[in-house]
Amino acid sequence: MIRGILFDMDGVLVDNSKAHIKAFEFFCQRHGVKNWEEKLHSAFGMGNDDIMRLILPEEIIRKEGLQTLGAEKERIYREIYAPEIRPVKGLVALLEELHRRHIPCAVGSSGGRENVDFVLEKCRIAPYFDCIVSGDRVTRCKPDPEIYLLSAAGLKLPPSDCLVFEDAKAGITAARRAGIGRIVALTTTLPRTVLETETEADLIIDDFSCITNLNDLLS
Repeated sequence: MIRGILFDMDGVLVDNSKAHIKAFEFFCQRHGVKNWEEKLHSAFGMGNDDIMRLILPEEIIRKEGLQTLGAEKERIYREIYAPEIRPVKGLVALLEELHRRHIPCAVGSSGGRENVDFVLEKCRIAPYFDCIVSGDRVTRCKPDPEIYLLSAAGLKLPPSDCLVFEDAKAGITAARRAGIGRIVALTTTLPRTVLETETEADLIIDDFSCITNLNDLLS
């Protein structure tokens, strides 16, 4: 029986992968970094420091520092995304129903707390969440299970009693390693065929409006 719901943020609460890619485009142009696109696509769901190490030359990291570089990129992202941000289709209705049923919810995101607050406030969904675990609260980001272990603990539930909504390979791996009871993947970031063949998701949906029987999902 599922007694708590854990939500990833990027690609789950909001369909923001294009905004992040555009922000990285501006960021990499500013720093003269080329051939970053393919590396970035393999990094969805990872923490910012890990992404920066993956796409940036070591000399830029040594000169500027990971924290400064990450903060710069996220400022660009928030400026780009603020005018168009909106929740993924069906999310608010689902959150309202979970609230009505007294089922606690948490956010477990590799993103920094500033980005999490930005999404929750702009989408006006902050009151629905009882616990927030952002990437700056953990020592190891996804695919390590720490974020989801802390999220479940924040709801005072064992991971096996929780359901996770995810969109990225790293996040699905993290949820599985954490012992999450059920993993539902959204096709916001990766094609359905990739999620079916390259991840351990239990169910794949296009968005939250596809959930027509919540009782079946929670049973």
